[in-house]
Amino acid sequence: MNTRISIDNLIEIVRIGGKIKTGVDVYNKKGTLLLDKGILVDKIKILEIIKENGIHSVPVSTALNGGLWDSDGNLINVDANGLVDLEGPKAPVITEPVIDPSKSDAAFPDAATNEIEMRLHEIEEVKKQASQKYAEAKQSIKKVLTDIKATGGQFDYDEVQSNVSELADFLVTKDNPFSYLTQEIFSHDEYLYNHCINVCTIGTAVLHQFNTHFSGVVDELLKGNTADIYNPFENKESKKQKKSFTYYYPDDLSDISLGFFLHDMGKIVVPDEILNKEGRLTENEFDEVRKHSYEHGSNILDKNHIKNAAIRNIIKYHHAPLYEGEERCYPLDKNHSQIPLYTKICKLADIYDAMTSKRCYKEAVNPISVVTQLFRSYAKKDRMLQYIIHAFVKSIGIYPPSSIVYLRNGQMAYVLESAGPIVLPFTDKEENTLSDKPDPINIGDKDTEESKKVDNRRSVKTPKDVYDILPPYLRKITARP
Repeated sequence: MNTRISIDNLIEIVRIGGKIKTGVDVYNKKGTLLLDKGILVDKIKILEIIKENGIHSVPVSTALNGGLWDSDGNLINVDANGLVDLEGPKAPVITEPVIDPSKSDAAFPDAATNEIEMRLHEIEEVKKQASQKYAEAKQSIKKVLTDIKATGGQFDYDEVQSNVSELADFLVTKDNPFSYLTQEIFSHDEYLYNHCINVCTIGTAVLHQFNTHFSGVVDELLKGNTADIYNPFENKESKKQKKSFTYYYPDDLSDISLGFFLHDMGKIVVPDEILNKEGRLTENEFDEVRKHSYEHGSNILDKNHIKNAAIRNIIKYHHAPLYEGEERCYPLDKNHSQIPLYTKICKLADIYDAMTSKRCYKEAVNPISVVTQLFRSYAKKDRMLQYIIHAFVKSIGIYPPSSIVYLRNGQMAYVLESAGPIVLPFTDKEENTLSDKPDPINIGDKDTEESKKVDNRRSVKTPKDVYDILPPYLRKITARP
């Protein structure tokens, strides 16, 4: 039986501790998968995203193991008047056909291992979607750069705008999707293509994190709540409130993501022998590289009659200073305070991806080292920059999802979520693969044993580094090296 349930009712059920599973894939109008049919939803964020996509009701198929459960794991009953039997002063109302719980074979997962399996399944599905989106994006940027080279600067702006719009939709739907995209740590082939996509992916995630947080801070200021207004790292919790201010609107966000995608297109004009030189660049060669932004990139925009201010600022100023006195920046025709915030986000994403990617002249740097280095370089330099750094760290995380860490007891663990982080040990202390699937560990939990916390003296790894000792359920969501 398929039943359409009001999205507001589903949000209310999850908000008070319940869980839902649709049993049916939910897509937006562009065909982007918003919710996989097998995912057990226990956070309202994905439901809010579905609602923001203009979807006001969601099908729930009991025949396909879909259902609604309360905070104790009991199937939620719905009476003849459409009232959901929930604890609380006000039960939400479902105005469409009701679910008959007696016909549902679904069971509320009440064991940690079941929740792990659901999360691993979700990661596997996101990776599949990410792989497809990445391939489509790569074809798009290849075509842009190939056309520019062949025509002396012309490319199909409308086509690339459409492709980036679909990629951006995917990025804001999934948590940390860039963690599942290709990171060039072993090969430098096609670096420019991958770099454009990665900067767009990382930058878009950071941009949305910044927009959400900073808009909320301004809301508090407008309401007279000025506590902690200039120190986002000390905010202990976010308060639920009606939004009265938004820093960037949807059209702005779309233009900015496109700018991130095209930020380095001027490099197609720079000679390959300079871009791929293994030794140190001469000052003249470095001057030629600098031109990719303020000269070559800007000229390409002129040839295509692109006047969008956001795209122009990103392409021209993504190497400009983020704070007063920052060295080795260009161009210098604007003060750091005149550089738009979204352009500063692009610069951070550009640095992060460049450092964590293999190049012909250097090896990839460990992501945790890069995050630490960027934080130390830019924290406390400028008040507005504080918000950008905050968004950057929150988006990427100190321990990016799908990283491999060592615990203090010698075990190796897979990072499921950067928040916490939440990790899944998969070896014993001698680094032998565990035969049983363990419970996840929340490193940030105050009750977690010291021996099970991350050993920061040992390097974070990628799944490719330890593929041979990964258990089958983790190999499924990891690309073979």
